[in-house]
Amino acid sequence: MRKAEDEVPPAGEPAVRVIAMPADTNPNGDIFGGWLMSLMDSAAGSVAARHSKGRAVTIAVDGMAFLRPVVVGDEVSVFAQLIDVGRTSMKIAVEAWRRTRHDDRSYRVTQATFTFVAIGEDRQPRTVPPIAPAAS
Repeated sequence: MRKAEDEVPPAGEPAVRVIAMPADTNPNGDIFGGWLMSLMDSAAGSVAARHSKGRAVTIAVDGMAFLRPVVVGDEVSVFAQLIDVGRTSMKIAVEAWRRTRHDDRSYRVTQATFTFVAIGEDRQPRTVPPIAPAAS
């Protein structure tokens, strides 16, 4: 297992990037975990909608682990990657990273796997395309 200091954020642009603000805190003044989970769901939902070319809904979140706190003023970047596709479902790996305003280092703060199901206009599950093979 790598030490936390050796971690590097995923390659590419984050699906969501935002600054944690005072309105995002819980009664104790810490950034609310539900706020962070909402960002992660939005990032995963964007990936699911793009892949399925339509509406998709969250049906499960697995392995949610909060590794470090986020504080007011931190830049939060959420990365999401499609990792598996079923007939109507998609699994998306999501990681959230924080960077303090005065530092270039980033730290992973939470991760989870989100499962989405593509639905049609009738709100019933619909088939999704397979994952495209990676270009060599």
